[in-house]
Amino acid sequence: MEPMSLVAAIKGRGPNGYGYGSTAEEVTEGVDLSGKTMLLTGCNSGLGLETLRVLGLRGAHVIATARTTDKAMAAITRTGADATPLECELSEPESVRACIESVRKLDRPLDAIIANAGIMALPRVERRHGYELQFFTNHVGHFMLVTGLLDALAPAGRVVVLSSGAHRAAPREGIRFDDLGAEQSYSAWGNYGQSKLANLLFARTLAKRLGNGGQTANAVHPGVIQTELGRHMSAVARFGMSLGRPLFLKSIPQGAATQCLLAAHPSVAGVSGEYYADCNPSRPSRLGRDDALAERLWEVTEQIVARL
Repeated sequence: MEPMSLVAAIKGRGPNGYGYGSTAEEVTEGVDLSGKTMLLTGCNSGLGLETLRVLGLRGAHVIATARTTDKAMAAITRTGADATPLECELSEPESVRACIESVRKLDRPLDAIIANAGIMALPRVERRHGYELQFFTNHVGHFMLVTGLLDALAPAGRVVVLSSGAHRAAPREGIRFDDLGAEQSYSAWGNYGQSKLANLLFARTLAKRLGNGGQTANAVHPGVIQTELGRHMSAVARFGMSLGRPLFLKSIPQGAATQCLLAAHPSVAGVSGEYYADCNPSRPSRLGRDDALAERLWEVTEQIVARL
């Protein structure tokens, strides 16, 4: 995206009337979600907590997942949302599978799955099940959860996957298939960018596989936001992330706007395979548009999941 002035970044609005400064409440104003059920990962802090609050405010029943049931329950109590708390530790396949079974037992068609949870810029390499932890948590865990619940997705159900503009920081080849454990090299931002590119490519390929039957999948860049996700970031790193557009961080209500719009707003029904930023379609990187890379990632991830 081309650089823009500070004022334009704040006041700018896209074709749908929403933009950088829009909040989750604003983009869902007048939207009635009564009778709808939406699954949300990472409900207990930051964008997830605000998304839980706003979806509940609009009448949705939210299946609210966090690393522990207690954390999910605390978030529900804090927001007052009509919700069901579930544990879903995305870095633990057994926890993900147990969550899938619990959702199925609720016997509620899912009007949206919002893959919001994630970890960011770990200062040192960490691994789970032999894979670098950001890739495993942000991508593999969500891949398992979403594909495991596709049979519960409503006929017009929506999948919203939180990616990031940081997908542009991925390695030159995009996904280092020969080093998914980061044994050869590790970079906090490079490996985070790889995981966010994987999120984007997953949504892109899922959209193709869902076809044109009414179900949709899209990826989201929420903006640069000060949340618990950035607890490993130095002040210099935060400033560096904000360079270009604009020179300060979004608020959490602004950051949650794009995923709430894609999950709930009638105007985007049928929109699929897109990458959204500031509540409007945006152009991802060249790698983010690479369908061959996306297909290979899907196949490799299926193989990873089959071995877990």
